[in-house]
Amino acid sequence: MRILIVEDDLASRTFMEKFLSKYGECDIAVDGLEAIELFLQALDEETYYDLICLDIMMPKLDGMKTLKAIRNIEKDKGIYESEKVKVIMTTALNDKKTVTQSYSSGCEAYAWKPIETEKFIEVMEKLGLIAEK
Repeated sequence: MRILIVEDDLASRTFMEKFLSKYGECDIAVDGLEAIELFLQALDEETYYDLICLDIMMPKLDGMKTLKAIRNIEKDKGIYESEKVKVIMTTALNDKKTVTQSYSSGCEAYAWKPIETEKFIEVMEKLGLIAEK
């Protein structure tokens, strides 16, 4: 599995990479612009990401705008719904408006920080990214 971790906070980024590296190859982006660049590069090289863990509050381009851009790129390139990258928003924001906006923007799941690894694993299983125990 190929994973893109998009996180501006060093501690959160390090934690996510250490945790998720057990499940696949991890790339790191520190903001939304870098994430879009890596996403486009993966499409060009046909080394698609299976999962993007996307923080919401980031400099340059926040997670919501990044998610919308990724979904627009997939639409423009004619990527089938079943082949779209799975996106899990990872954030400290847990208000109803932000959660609702994330899902309407195209994420598959939402994880609050601090990340609870057992729950995160369950979400990855439900999304079909890893085999259930």
